[in-house]
Amino acid sequence: MALKELIRFLPEVKKPVEKKLAFNQKLKWTLIVLGFFFVMYNIKLYGLSRNALERFDFLSTILGTDFGAIISLGIGPIVTSSIILQLLVGSGILSLDTKSEEGKKLFQGIQKLGTMFFIVFEAFIFVLMKGLEATPGFESILIFQLILGGLAIMFMDEVVAKWGFGSGVSLFIVAGVALQLFIGLFQFVGADGSNCLVNFGEIPCSGRILVILQSIINGDPTSALLAFTVILVTVLIFLGVVWAQSLKIEIPLSYDRLRGYGVKWPLQFFYASVLPVILVAALAANMQLFGSLFETWLGYPTFLGGFQNGQPVSGLAFWIGSPNLLQAAITGSLLTSQIFQAIFHVLFYAVFAMIFSIFWVKTTGMDPAGQAKNIASSGLQMAGFRKDPRIIESILSRYIFPLTVMGGLAIGLLASVANLLGALTSGTSILLAVMILYQLYQNIAKQHALDMNPTMRKMMGG
Repeated sequence: MALKELIRFLPEVKKPVEKKLAFNQKLKWTLIVLGFFFVMYNIKLYGLSRNALERFDFLSTILGTDFGAIISLGIGPIVTSSIILQLLVGSGILSLDTKSEEGKKLFQGIQKLGTMFFIVFEAFIFVLMKGLEATPGFESILIFQLILGGLAIMFMDEVVAKWGFGSGVSLFIVAGVALQLFIGLFQFVGADGSNCLVNFGEIPCSGRILVILQSIINGDPTSALLAFTVILVTVLIFLGVVWAQSLKIEIPLSYDRLRGYGVKWPLQFFYASVLPVILVAALAANMQLFGSLFETWLGYPTFLGGFQNGQPVSGLAFWIGSPNLLQAAITGSLLTSQIFQAIFHVLFYAVFAMIFSIFWVKTTGMDPAGQAKNIASSGLQMAGFRKDPRIIESILSRYIFPLTVMGGLAIGLLASVANLLGALTSGTSILLAVMILYQLYQNIAKQHALDMNPTMRKMMGG
């Protein structure tokens, strides 16, 4: 009861008065939030000493952040809170009826409370454990900025969820991936500030397009092949994910208010969508992050791992990491330890993606009972069957659980294999970006169709 009272006083973004927002309204708020995100992306922390921030590069895209900016925490607190809450609910330790409206509100409130806790916790951990080392005397100012940035990300996520398309978490990941892909292709400024375009033949570039041109000029076929392979792998991953995303089962339904009107209810092969991979990637990222922080703080590696130049070389962080097998094979530097590391990486992603898929389906109303309720409330029924939610549930149960398990395993395998092949950014990031953009496109197309057809909006309950 005390928890419910506390949740009531948590600040929140108000829902729109309209049951269904217009397309232009959703687009406007999505673009506004995206604009604010890029602005905050470029606001550097005041009072930050010279840090080796490159050691956090592997986390930046997955957590939707830029370490050293005011949004250094990124979506980490949101996703961490979601992971822990799903584990508690899925294991039965925390009893919540997520199918009822009150249970959903309580679930969301606890998740927000957890997010706020992790924002404060991670802000202190980053600064006190010298992950983001403050200039002497600026520790409290640095912590305050991190908390402020974390809260801003949390509320921007809520704005997108209620007023825009999709979720802020997904939007921030896509924005970060797009930026990383552009940098990976065309980066011409080195870490030391040197501009490779000034003396193109001698100063090495990091952007792959520029690397290919430099390698051709300098007669270095190996470097050109490596750069071209990275671009090719990125394109193939894009195409592979787009194809996999199109796989689905369609359940024929009829509309009881309009004789002869039929629709198909799609059940995607990746039934739980991208959230399981986001959760797995965030779990792996947090393990590496805290392993690095603990090593810096204690002065010696822990079971989470030891690090050199920001890269894990031992411990759990090493084994869940992803070696670039394709690059190692091209350069002839493939090691036996890398093969075992790759196997462990694939197993970690596949198993945990499946587990999170099951938890996600059970806690979000995507189970057969929840979907049957949605279908019945929309005025739809199974073609050839009498109108009864129990019949719909029994038919859906034949498909949903197998899709949840197989889809979770498949998306984990796809993400991990993409990581191992190497790309302009991590394979997981590319997979997430493509799938998020595909879903965003579907949401936008559906919203546009409803706006253009008022009759359809009325039939769909709008």
